[in-house]
Amino acid sequence: MPPQTAPPPAARARAGDRLCSTDRSGTAGGGGTMRMREDRMRPLWRRAPALIAVPALVAGVLLPACAARAQEPGEPPRPTRDRTITVTGTGVVEREPDQAVIMLAVENRAETAEAAARANAETMDRVIAAVRRLGIERDRIRTASYQLHPEYARDEPRPGQTSEPRVVGYRAMNMVRVTVDDIARVGEVIDAALGAGANRVTGLSFQLRDPERARLDALALAVQNARAEAQALASALGETLGPALDVSTTGRLPQPVPYLADAVLARTAEFATAPTPIEPGTLRVEATVTIVYRLQPR
Repeated sequence: MPPQTAPPPAARARAGDRLCSTDRSGTAGGGGTMRMREDRMRPLWRRAPALIAVPALVAGVLLPACAARAQEPGEPPRPTRDRTITVTGTGVVEREPDQAVIMLAVENRAETAEAAARANAETMDRVIAAVRRLGIERDRIRTASYQLHPEYARDEPRPGQTSEPRVVGYRAMNMVRVTVDDIARVGEVIDAALGAGANRVTGLSFQLRDPERARLDALALAVQNARAEAQALASALGETLGPALDVSTTGRLPQPVPYLADAVLARTAEFATAPTPIEPGTLRVEATVTIVYRLQPR
């Protein structure tokens, strides 16, 4: 029988991989169990009969490889995910408005466009002057819109003929926006404007001079409510409420609240025989937050 030679290192490594595996259930450094895979050993002996005659050589080659693999440290543990709860809180505050916006208009008609525009301008000058005499600064009065358009009429056509529309006059309307910082004087401003020639009050709304302050107050209240709800949930679950991990907010600044519909507000100086009563009410400001808290064991 010819002398047996040791297999090359690459063959030894492949044989080691096929013949043994390490049970990772043990501790690193030798606590695992080494198993010989018989299902892979049989094909190996058939392919390499020379190895049958040298069991000592096989053991000397494979056992160190298996021992080395058994001593490899285990895989690092997967990071655990935070246990969290998500809550939503809403904060609502009510504030009395401290600012009003009045929409005053002068509307008139004349046979010519020039006459309608001139008469309208003269009347609006008197309205603005009356408002300014009440202490309203010029920068609080702004033109909101201006319209000048023809008015048409159609004669009754004769039999068999058509009737074309014809211009019968011109209508002009000038609208100004007046901002009043003293709510108590809103009725006084309206009455003064009507007395000076304004014949339409097309809008009246109430708002806050500093709406951002009210929104922040509502936001702080929403956070308090959200945390109280999270604390109650954590206690019921037998956990400790941890820090906030994420916060998102929704909400918007309070919108001006209209006082009355335009059709109700439209009135003429003839009807303004008594002071105009104004009751602004309150403004509702709302904010919502969604917060994710970490749960920690007690």
